[in-house]
Amino acid sequence: MTSLALDSPAAVAEEASLAALLRCCVREVAGPRGQVWHAEPYVLLRVADTLLRVRTHGGLALRFQGPPEWLERGSWQPLSADLLVRLVETELGGANEEFADQVSMSRGAMTALLAVRRDALPPADPWLASEQGLVFGHPFHPSPKARGGADWLRYAPEAHASFRLRLLGVRHDVLAEAGDTGPLDDLGTAPRGYSLLPAHPWQLDLLAAELAAPLADGRLIDLGHGSHAAVPTSSVRTVYEPRIDRCLKFSLDVRITNCVRKNSWYELAGAVELTRRLEPVFRELSADFPGTRWLPEPGYRSAGLGTRLLEGLGVIIRTSPWSVCRPGVTPLLSGALAVPGELPAEPLRWWRAYVERVALPVLDAYLTHGVVLEPHLQNVLIGVDAAGLPVEAVFRDMEGTKLVAGRHDLSGVPDRVAEALTYDPAGGWNRVLYCLMVNHLTEIAASLAGPGSTRELWAVVQEVLAGYADARGWPQPLSDLLAGAPLPAKANLSVRWARSADRFAEYVPVANPLAVLS
Repeated sequence: MTSLALDSPAAVAEEASLAALLRCCVREVAGPRGQVWHAEPYVLLRVADTLLRVRTHGGLALRFQGPPEWLERGSWQPLSADLLVRLVETELGGANEEFADQVSMSRGAMTALLAVRRDALPPADPWLASEQGLVFGHPFHPSPKARGGADWLRYAPEAHASFRLRLLGVRHDVLAEAGDTGPLDDLGTAPRGYSLLPAHPWQLDLLAAELAAPLADGRLIDLGHGSHAAVPTSSVRTVYEPRIDRCLKFSLDVRITNCVRKNSWYELAGAVELTRRLEPVFRELSADFPGTRWLPEPGYRSAGLGTRLLEGLGVIIRTSPWSVCRPGVTPLLSGALAVPGELPAEPLRWWRAYVERVALPVLDAYLTHGVVLEPHLQNVLIGVDAAGLPVEAVFRDMEGTKLVAGRHDLSGVPDRVAEALTYDPAGGWNRVLYCLMVNHLTEIAASLAGPGSTRELWAVVQEVLAGYADARGWPQPLSDLLAGAPLPAKANLSVRWARSADRFAEYVPVANPLAVLS
């Protein structure tokens, strides 16, 4: 381990990087090979014929207490992230020359973010402050803060960045849009014959070569910068624009964790189509589960200048959370709540309210309406009242929301758009279980329990879900879940090792925290 002070950015980043990679090893490398053992207070695992150990708590979330170690000639030594990378490479066959660089890049990004945050002021808006609090990223990802591009720090939400958008004019004969795009026109003034198109300044730099010709011949014009600073949210490419009280989801042709983040042409069309179809669904969900909210994506705008620029300049308009939460309710990113902090005064009451707000509409969306929400920690906002009690859950991001194939009439929808809008029933249920149970509730429960047991918290989950199952006649998927069937966990290390697209990520089975209660 480093000799730097324990609170130095480099040391903290090393600790976080090591912890994330070690969790992946337990879940995806040693676990499936039968090379993980529990010997309280340690978890032991073997990677590349090397025995490792670490003190744990938090159940399935695998929170670590104290430094991980490896056994060398009969003596336990501190484990480093670089050594663990070498062990993983040996265990998996050493066939990915990018892997070590990605882990190193992620650790370097954390170091830079921690250093900048020492002097940067967070937004005064509590929702935006929560969006910008995810310094360490996904706890089960080998390179959670890997980020391409040279200028990423200028636009990083974790660095408390804010910046003015660039404004383009799109000549009407090459304008591409659908749905309600009117709010974009309030960002500035476009000359006659043009429509206003906001653009992420980082993306414009990345597209400079492709933009040269349409800017030269007048199909596009550069209108300078917007008048207000936009604030990047947790996904990096989605920003909040205060002048129009909307979130704007841009393309960014850089890799962020697993994916190059862009709005594919079929996703632009799909966001508007899905918003139209989900409106009556969420109306029913809100009636059955008071406090259920969502953020529609009613329109997109771009320039019809070939697929590259159509996608690269495409912007999806998203409703802001402040406009859907009722007065007196403050939206907060669930991912920020998964970071250990102060416990609520009545943790079990808080937890029951949380589970009821988040879990029940997600399950009912699938079982009753054939809709797969993607309620991972970055896609859910929790609306808390003045006392901090969860009273609303806000679901967002149409890219991850899908329709269950065979339960919706998609005739008339272009084939590629329809394909991107659907999951088969089994795939949809796996996505729901992973996002809700493994990614979301497990992490919040671990933060709520601290170093203590999560058993009492999972007993509350069991009671809430059993009550819902009883009211719905105990459908088979819920019966299996409550009986303790293993849960699917997304294999982030495996997909990075294979250098596959994120959509091809597989799942590995993990223990269901409800099993010990059955």
